[in-house]
Amino acid sequence: MSKTTFSIRDLASEFDVTTRSIRFYEDQGLLFPTRKGQTRIYSSQDRVRLKLILRGKRLGFSLAESKELFELWDQTPGGSIKQLERLQAKITEKKQALEQQLNDIAMLQIELDSAEARCQSAMQALLSQEQNAK
Repeated sequence: MSKTTFSIRDLASEFDVTTRSIRFYEDQGLLFPTRKGQTRIYSSQDRVRLKLILRGKRLGFSLAESKELFELWDQTPGGSIKQLERLQAKITEKKQALEQQLNDIAMLQIELDSAEARCQSAMQALLSQEQNAK
């Protein structure tokens, strides 16, 4: 049987994040643990949200973007076309940004190759001048 509640240490260990990070996500309104005294008790939903937050971060989503998607989900617990359209738009934005970064990297590589070739040519010319001067 799977667990229905988790401690902050359980989640930190499972997802290899610090307890401080989890508390930060809570402060940002992304996780909503219940409390028993000073102890935070996270639900299965909190666990799923943490998993989605971390996945979103890997995909380049900001915490604000993740929160926006969570809020859309909370409005319609079964999911909605609005939520899926927003997610799809975010994915398209991320893909376009990555494509631009790839283009920028390719251009930078060309510029570095050119600068390297000019540097090597200048060094060969200087070495040639030194040898001719001897």
